[in-house]
Amino acid sequence: MKGWLLLLIAIAGEVIATSVLKSTQGFTRLLPTCVVFLGYGMSFYFLSLSLNTIAIGIAYSVWAGLGIVLVTLISWLVYGQKIDLWGFVGMACILAGVLILNLFSRASVH
Repeated sequence: MKGWLLLLIAIAGEVIATSVLKSTQGFTRLLPTCVVFLGYGMSFYFLSLSLNTIAIGIAYSVWAGLGIVLVTLISWLVYGQKIDLWGFVGMACILAGVLILNLFSRASVH
């Protein structure tokens, strides 16, 4: 269970960093730039810790899949990015894939 908590922290760091990336204006604004570097650093650090108990393929698929969906939703809510029906269908497919991999695949057994 600890590995999954570490992975969730890694995902949070990546989502925060990616969501703030636009605000750096090409790394010309100091505070958002610091948030991006700290977020990505935190993300990779906690991802590496989670790999002690979670298989790398599983950890990475969860990290990437949830990151994609969360960043897309944040960009929709914060930046006004338009998401059409097929965008939501695609995100649902990503989430379904992550769930299937974790709930039914033997690959998730470490």
